Amino acid sequence: MSGTGKNQQVIAAFSDYLKVEKGLARLTVAAYTADLLQFAEFLEGRRRALLAARRDDVRDFLDRLFANRLDGRSVARKLSTLRHFYKYLLLDRMVEHDPTLNLETPRQWKVLPKALSREEIGGLLGPRARAPRSKLEQAVAARDRAMLEVLYGGALRVSEMVGVKLEDLKLELGYVLVRGKGDKERIVPLGKPAVDALEDYLKNWRGALAAGKGSPLCFIARGARALTRQRVWQMVRAASASAGRAASPHMLRHSCATHMVEKGADLRTVQTILGHADIATTQVYTHLALDRLKTVYRDHHPRAKKGHHRGAETGSE
Repeated sequence: MSGTGKNQQVIAAFSDYLKVEKGLARLTVAAYTADLLQFAEFLEGRRRALLAARRDDVRDFLDRLFANRLDGRSVARKLSTLRHFYKYLLLDRMVEHDPTLNLETPRQWKVLPKALSREEIGGLLGPRARAPRSKLEQAVAARDRAMLEVLYGGALRVSEMVGVKLEDLKLELGYVLVRGKGDKERIVPLGKPAVDALEDYLKNWRGALAAGKGSPLCFIARGARALTRQRVWQMVRAASASAGRAASPHMLRHSCATHMVEKGADLRTVQTILGHADIATTQVYTHLALDRLKTVYRDHHPRAKKGHHRGAETGSE
């Protein structure tokens, strides 16, 4: 079997492992596969197969990604893919050495998630300057407002939100059942603004979008069609730009987590709400909260400001 054929065979086996044994979503598996195919293509230029990759191959591959101006977060994700892949091969005894072992991750790869300030969130979720004219425009505006409140109030991923069904809503109890990565379910509480926006949308406007057609989904497009993730991204982008700063749906998720940690929420609670499998993923928000804490301290504590002199605050006695 040729090197290319062997690479394809190994990648296919790894994809099956991710889907069947790890229970990962189709899009996640596709991302892993794309990363491995890119690395396999890089190795083919060196006349080497995936099973024969060396530590220098991995390092040179990552260096090339940086040279091609790929952002640090994407490079770190590809390294994570390779680590999972070679760990799988090692456990399955298809390789004797892991070429990613002890490969240090450069500090610049560890990109903190971007979050909006509470003031920016207030501007985004505040009343719109231009009121919609037609009933259909009002229905779309009510749906979009409910989605914005849910994205921030419940820290949902876009894929999770477009998949929310009517039967998943427990508005009288103030929560929604969310199906996350790997079809894992979790209960997510919703604040009063999100519940109020959902009730208004469901009671007064969803029917106008459905136009007599049925759908089990909560958020729908015209004619009861399913919303795409791209459409939600475009909506958030447009709404946030009009409020003064362009944002993405994921930034609303990050903002929710950051603001909760800033207000004293424990990491285990935030982990549960976000649906993180590993609390190490959630710990990044402590860095954001600490940065905010230091900024507030520097701006407001009398002894943190530059130019402070001993006795300047109390005077002489």
